[in-house]
Amino acid sequence: GCRRPCAAFLIPTPRPMIDSLRTRLRPLALWGAALACSAAAAAPGPADPVPATSAAFAAPAATVPAGMASRVLACTTCHGKEGRATAEGYFPRIAGKPAGYLHNQLLNFRDGRRSYPQMGYLIEHLTDDYLREMAVHFAALDLPYPPPPAPQGTPAQLEQGRALVQQGDAARKIPACVQCHGAAMTGVAPSIPGLLGLPRDYLNSQLGAWKTGQRKAQSPDCMADVARQLTPEDVSAVSAWLAAQPVPGNGKPVASLPAAMPARCGGVAEGGRP
Repeated sequence: GCRRPCAAFLIPTPRPMIDSLRTRLRPLALWGAALACSAAAAAPGPADPVPATSAAFAAPAATVPAGMASRVLACTTCHGKEGRATAEGYFPRIAGKPAGYLHNQLLNFRDGRRSYPQMGYLIEHLTDDYLREMAVHFAALDLPYPPPPAPQGTPAQLEQGRALVQQGDAARKIPACVQCHGAAMTGVAPSIPGLLGLPRDYLNSQLGAWKTGQRKAQSPDCMADVARQLTPEDVSAVSAWLAAQPVPGNGKPVASLPAAMPARCGGVAEGGRP
């Protein structure tokens, strides 16, 4: 496992993977550039991205467009077949994640709040609507999760992680993860992701990136506020415990939270509820 939780996002992408990505993504990137130019000619002017809401991703508007599987084939180079991720590795699963969350992340990569060169190359010219179609496609996939890997950490570290996830630490103004991500930690539709079924290195890196300001979200950035309160030991413990948990209910997000979220979060409906 990663021993430097705040530096894990520095893991480099292997050169062969980068070359493969560039080859597979070039047609989509060129097509996206043409689409963007066409849209720009008709658009009245720039506008801020619209945060995902329940209405924006409700049926029938959220119907998966025909032919999306072939149009997003390049995504599987890193995220695995059908977006379910690979058995081991850094990249997260995207299949079955809430559509609003996926759309927000695509906007964040395209607009610079998140930085990963390969993702930027893929979507830099794609429109909001096209990114929404990609998000809806992956969100609609209902695929089984594999069993979790063996725990990576001492019993004391795992208990520290469990306590922070389920109870938080009021003295340090750290809310419990379950207050926003749901009691089962499978996320909340349409905009809050689940925390299970993700590689430990990925969890480490994202918490570290928020803590150091290398990952941002739409304002107010509640995750950055939480991450800044975590110590490196907290980050390692939380990611170790989460990565070792089985995914209940095939990872399906719940429809709403039982109570309002402890803080406002950009891109999420007021209180985390539809």
